[in-house]
Amino acid sequence: MYAKDISLVLGELQSTEHGLTQKEAEERVKKYGYNELEEGKKISILTTFLNQFKDFLMLILTIAIILSLLIGETADAVVIGIILFASGVLGFVQEYKAEKSLELLKKMSSPKVRVIRDGAEKIMDTGELVPGDVILLEVGDKTPADCRILKSYNLSIDESVLTGESVPVSKTSETLPENLPLAERKNLVFSGTVVTFGRGVCVVYATGMNTEFGKIAKMLQSVKKEMTPLQKNLEGVGKVLGVSSLIICSLVAALGILRGHEPLEMFIWGVSLAVAAVPEALPAVVTITLALGVQKMVKKNAIIRKLPAVETLGCTTVICSDKTGTLTKNEMTVKKIFFNDQIIEVSGVGYIPKGNFYVGKKEIDRKNLELIGKISVLCNDSELIHEKDYTVIGDPTEGSLLVLAEKIGINKSDLEKEFPRRDELTFTSERKMMSVLNDMIYAKGAPEIILENCSYIYDNGIREITETDKKKILEINETFASEGLRVLALAYKGGDILEETDLVFASLTAMLDPPREEAKEAIKICELSGIKVIMITGDHKLTAKAIANELGIFEEGDIILTGRELDELSDSEFEEIVENVKVYARVSPEHKMKIISALKKMGEVVAMTGDGINDAPALKNANIGIAMGITGTDVTKEASDMILADDNFASIVAAIEEGREIYDNIKKYLAYLLSCNVGEILVMFTAGLLAMPLPLIAIQILWINLVTDGLPAIALSVDPKEPDIMLRKPRVSSESIFTKRVKFMILWIGILIAIGILPIFHYYKSDLIRAQSIAFVMLTMFEMFNVFNCRSERYSLFKVKVFKNKFLIVAVLISILLQLCVIYVPFLQTYFHTVSLSLKDWFLILPITSTAFLSMEIIKRFWK
Repeated sequence: MYAKDISLVLGELQSTEHGLTQKEAEERVKKYGYNELEEGKKISILTTFLNQFKDFLMLILTIAIILSLLIGETADAVVIGIILFASGVLGFVQEYKAEKSLELLKKMSSPKVRVIRDGAEKIMDTGELVPGDVILLEVGDKTPADCRILKSYNLSIDESVLTGESVPVSKTSETLPENLPLAERKNLVFSGTVVTFGRGVCVVYATGMNTEFGKIAKMLQSVKKEMTPLQKNLEGVGKVLGVSSLIICSLVAALGILRGHEPLEMFIWGVSLAVAAVPEALPAVVTITLALGVQKMVKKNAIIRKLPAVETLGCTTVICSDKTGTLTKNEMTVKKIFFNDQIIEVSGVGYIPKGNFYVGKKEIDRKNLELIGKISVLCNDSELIHEKDYTVIGDPTEGSLLVLAEKIGINKSDLEKEFPRRDELTFTSERKMMSVLNDMIYAKGAPEIILENCSYIYDNGIREITETDKKKILEINETFASEGLRVLALAYKGGDILEETDLVFASLTAMLDPPREEAKEAIKICELSGIKVIMITGDHKLTAKAIANELGIFEEGDIILTGRELDELSDSEFEEIVENVKVYARVSPEHKMKIISALKKMGEVVAMTGDGINDAPALKNANIGIAMGITGTDVTKEASDMILADDNFASIVAAIEEGREIYDNIKKYLAYLLSCNVGEILVMFTAGLLAMPLPLIAIQILWINLVTDGLPAIALSVDPKEPDIMLRKPRVSSESIFTKRVKFMILWIGILIAIGILPIFHYYKSDLIRAQSIAFVMLTMFEMFNVFNCRSERYSLFKVKVFKNKFLIVAVLISILLQLCVIYVPFLQTYFHTVSLSLKDWFLILPITSTAFLSMEIIKRFWK
């Protein structure tokens, strides 16, 4: 491809510089497949199900079932087998749901590409690309396929991920000689490499497994499965509890054998208690709850890329947010122009190209502004699209200039045909300006930067610019900025070589990007929940202050710092004031690193937003890196922990709220699971020590494990949030999920279960089956009452509303119904070794087991 002329390449690919039609592309998908690298062999549904039984204790219990069958204990073996199967199904359903939700997230966070289809520019998933597609690349894009360059505008590509070359490679559209190594094929761009400068128009020649990356079968865009800090913590807790439980189970089983029980009976009983008591599922439960919670976040426009981010969200103390598009609507409209020594007001709203021009109240002839329209259109990489509505593909600031030009009467496509672009110097956050060469040189950028490069000014003709002119222009710039307007300067000059010196100053264009109303509300919520909001912008200091005041971020006594002022501060000087800085203006992405480092040194947990390629290091360094889904580059998205699908600040706050809710629900699940487990162990262990008969047999233990760890526990994991969830201060990141209250609840309920069951069991032990039936029911009912305690570690059930979690009510009713079946249905009585209980028994059981709920309600009233 690199040694062939462009016309020959397009001919071979049966394409043109205007790309394919949609119909052609659909036909080629059938031939070449989707632009995806093949993933490793997926685990089948059957394997996922069978994996539920690979646990060491489950395998031992399976062996015990086989042994039971061999010695003729068929009934016990069948029931234990059914319960084991049901547990396996439950685990499989949860794991399958979690996998599906993670797959959905992976699809949602897949990158986009600008493609020319049916002669028009479109944004689509990279997976839909086919050979022959013509694509547009710009700074920050990750190349989605292997392509031949048709046009290069100072295009530079970082190919280090493929070739190991650390310096970006300058690209060309020229035909090259044959037999060049990969790194020297400078008219090709390769899948997975990153655009660092300039832009390009390219035709796709290889997709998916046929790309250079496909040949080495390296999957770049996979969502990594990584253990969250909470999972790691719980894995350790699980091991401690597991070892303790196994020791206790072994001791009680040994005591049973010494007291005359059959070794096989005690073996099955010991393993059953261990299966019920060992919390081997704790890390898995966290994964499932996080994954399903993350799916909920998607509905609120927050796409979580890394599961640990969900935990960190609940600890966030500072949100550093970009202004444009996140705190504001990102619908820029030019409202004022300073041109020809006049301030001109522009009417119209948004991207609709209708409006007039006024000096004072007098309308002026728009033909006098054609120079402004020409610079606005030619020094511009965005597109104004009119389908149902007017929308902009590209940068909203550039979009506002296109709308301005249309109001003047200048159309981009018409003018570009007349004066095609021959060269360009791309805008970067460091240069703060952009220049192009068409019939002459056109430039736009930050007013102070453009003025530094101007030697002339247009003032009813071209004349030399004076210091008085510059001073006046900067004063007008400050006036516009103080009104909350974003200002760009436009300039031009004649010539055939692109140089950014001796420019002619043309105008200031002042744009308004109104604050989002929902962002104002979200900032108020942040204030109530102890989260500090910091605004970061490349805008002028006065513009930033005006917007921050309107949003409610800035108050008297707060500090605004510019990038230049930040550079002049030493690290120690900055750290002294960083807690009081609410707004950063005229900053570059490099400054974000300094801001994050200082805040983290102060012990803050920082969420940082970003969209440009240079924001990627800051997002990686933040506790939570947040990329913009609409304006964000592929590189920034890959560096992030979370992507905002709508680029809206309010979505960050919604995600923090969801993060807090998810963490709360994991805590509820664990408090319930472990308090039940502790209760079971204490009952069995104490009975063994006191030389009492076994209060429960193996089948009953396994049944309780299925009933308690089943529906009620799952219902707790989707419990509605507490009413004051966003009125609390952020959780300290080092705080254990096992807070003092959670530990107390686990221990208190465990002891209460043992104190409640053992005396009653001892009283009825002369009729052992009856005594075991009562103990069996009491343990279940204790746990059914206890599940309502776990809905809140701080508040009474009635404050969090009894019937708000309808799933939990239904789950408890089903569990009780199932328990009644094994007590009263004759067929099941045989298998579960139970007898029917009288009304008198229930009058004894219910008051005692309800103490689990009543005692915690009283204790919560005394907790602060």
